[in-house]
Amino acid sequence: MKNLILILTILFGLNGHSQIFEPVKWSTSVEKISDTEYDLVSKATIESGWHLYSQNVPEDGPIPTTFSYQDSENYELFGETKEAVGHVIDDPVFEMRIKYFEGKTEFRQRITILNSTEVIEGEVEFMVCDDERCLPPTEVDLNFNLNGINKVENINIVKDESIDNESVNKMLYGMTPKDVTLLSGEIKEEKSLWTIFGLGFLGGLLALLTPCVFPMIPLTVSFFTKKGDQSKSSGIGKALLYGFFILLVYLILSIPFHLLDSVNPDILNEISTNVWLNVIFFIIFMFFAFSFFGYYELTLPSSWTNKTTQGENAGGLIGIFFMALTLAIVSFSCTGPILGSLLAGSLTADGGAWQLTAGMAGFGVSLGLPFALFAMFPNMMNALPKSGGWLNTTKVILGFLELALAFKFLSNADLVKHWGLLKIEPFLILWIIIFTGLALYLFGKVKFPHDSPIKKLSFSRIAGGILVAAFTIYLASGFIVNKETKTFTSLTLLSGLAPPVGYSWLYPSSSTNNLKTFKDLKEGIAYAKEVNKPIMIDFTGYACVNCRKMEEHIWSLEKIDNYLRNEYVLISLYVDDKKDLPDDEKVEVNRVNGGKRLLKNYGHKWANFQTQFFKSNSQPYYVLLNSDANQVLIEPIGYTPDESEYAKFLDSGLEVFKKIR
Repeated sequence: MKNLILILTILFGLNGHSQIFEPVKWSTSVEKISDTEYDLVSKATIESGWHLYSQNVPEDGPIPTTFSYQDSENYELFGETKEAVGHVIDDPVFEMRIKYFEGKTEFRQRITILNSTEVIEGEVEFMVCDDERCLPPTEVDLNFNLNGINKVENINIVKDESIDNESVNKMLYGMTPKDVTLLSGEIKEEKSLWTIFGLGFLGGLLALLTPCVFPMIPLTVSFFTKKGDQSKSSGIGKALLYGFFILLVYLILSIPFHLLDSVNPDILNEISTNVWLNVIFFIIFMFFAFSFFGYYELTLPSSWTNKTTQGENAGGLIGIFFMALTLAIVSFSCTGPILGSLLAGSLTADGGAWQLTAGMAGFGVSLGLPFALFAMFPNMMNALPKSGGWLNTTKVILGFLELALAFKFLSNADLVKHWGLLKIEPFLILWIIIFTGLALYLFGKVKFPHDSPIKKLSFSRIAGGILVAAFTIYLASGFIVNKETKTFTSLTLLSGLAPPVGYSWLYPSSSTNNLKTFKDLKEGIAYAKEVNKPIMIDFTGYACVNCRKMEEHIWSLEKIDNYLRNEYVLISLYVDDKKDLPDDEKVEVNRVNGGKRLLKNYGHKWANFQTQFFKSNSQPYYVLLNSDANQVLIEPIGYTPDESEYAKFLDSGLEVFKKIR
């Protein structure tokens, strides 16, 4: 969980997500080929997870790495700067083949000496990205000493006296970093812990209605209520304790996630957005689904059951605890998939470990409560339905639901990596097939290994079949084309489950729906004051891969589009805009990490604004401000490919704005 600071303070000093990245380190050397020929070698050491683009990138792609060397009569360049092999991929966002480098790479430029010289100066401009962010184009000075010592330094470091940054910021942006304060660092939770507890409780009820758990209720209750060596009140007390220990077992399962959360408050969020974890969830859920269908049983090692059964003989509190633990292990084939759903759902929410604990508590209470209640009121067991084929029917229904959820996790990974495997068309078709299968199963047209013969359809099966068939028709309505947006119709019930409608083969949408967007900070702030709306500053780049992903696949969603179109004033500042600044804005500024630089173009101006005011240099980066742009409404965020999380961010900022307004 994010431990966020709730007091008024200067933003850039406290933003936990702000960070200045410098993932590439350059070094230079010279290799002598002959008395008149040398190789100027520029080596790049790239931090893990980042990649540096090639010198040769197609037009409209990311910023290429570019080398330039100072003109001189003392030498001449022989050919072009050569580079290593690198990696070549078909980039789905830029729709082109792009070459990049990871780890370490080097570039070589052959020169021929014409007149005696010792030092050759050059410059490299480059751009780097990782899976979540890109950095603005960076320029670095290269120094090649033919006699030995070489050095590298950031370009435009000016050795004049200290610069008055406040005056410069006022002139460029109309404000200074000290003018901007953070109002709230807390994102409003859409799902309270009680809601998650309720979902866990519902999951426990479903687990009760499975053949692994339901038949154990009368057996266990009779053990506590009819044991000859104890009074009735003693038996009831032990039954209540047994129910409590069932709850305790499931609470204990959440403890490791609290330990992870304390080591790194963002680790659960990082896990939830991990592509390969979503793929693993897909595989696990498919495995769970076919287990529920009855093709095989999921069981924990028998040695575990044997050891817990031996523990039951200890008697007293310890014995009762081991009875509860034995129930959890023996019933795993039915409860495991439900708990897996609960685990995956908690990890993909912002509440992290505490939401998982709340869900586990609901599950444990729901599972343990019947044992306690029926021990206190044994006559109630007469109202229980007898075990039979309906238990397996419940299990198979859960199998269909697990199958549908499996493709939700594969869709998450596909959307982030942009593989193009599960666009909206195949996703809807798969769900239609799954729920058509469920409807046919309820109507008795499909059978699985452990199903009992159906002599007559019950009312519950007919009603359930009709309900599922209606939902299947609703899914099919997702293929109706919206004439206004020229995309398929967005299905409200599938919000956060299905990929965005713009992620399509037949009706792709790569636009941001013609949103009113300002590309100048002062103009955008003036308009926000006029209409009295909050501001969203979008630090972006023309060559930023994940900026394009957000704009094409998240901003285009109906819920997000409504916020950006109607609730916020959108200001997009491009940190790689090469358009020259007016002469009066080409000024020197102090760097955040030391030294000075000269602002030459609009990309320099907006990159400087981001680093000076928000201590961040990665894109995309989203900052929500009040209409005067002097109060940050909520902690800024970066790349957020999850619709519900991004909507929560926008909604929370809007709530803070309404309160202060």
